[in-house]
Amino acid sequence: MNCPNCNETLLMSDKNGVEIDYCPKCRGIWLDRGELEKIIERSGEHYSKKENYESDYKRYGYDKYGNQKQQHPHKKKESFLSDFFDF
Repeated sequence: MNCPNCNETLLMSDKNGVEIDYCPKCRGIWLDRGELEKIIERSGEHYSKKENYESDYKRYGYDKYGNQKQQHPHKKKESFLSDFFDF
């Protein structure tokens, strides 16, 4: 299948049982029917466990700037969804 945006051939990656088509040229991500629902379902399952929530909180640096006296850098925080889209 070709990318609807730039007509490059899409590559496929399997992340946690979800097939994700992505474009190596424009970095677009394309999901087939039902794949977004799978991602949402798995995120709910993941964060329903307190230990996952706490480990991700630390893993992605959300507790790094808990003290309000420190300046927050202008860097986008990562989340567990970045594991799906780490091409």
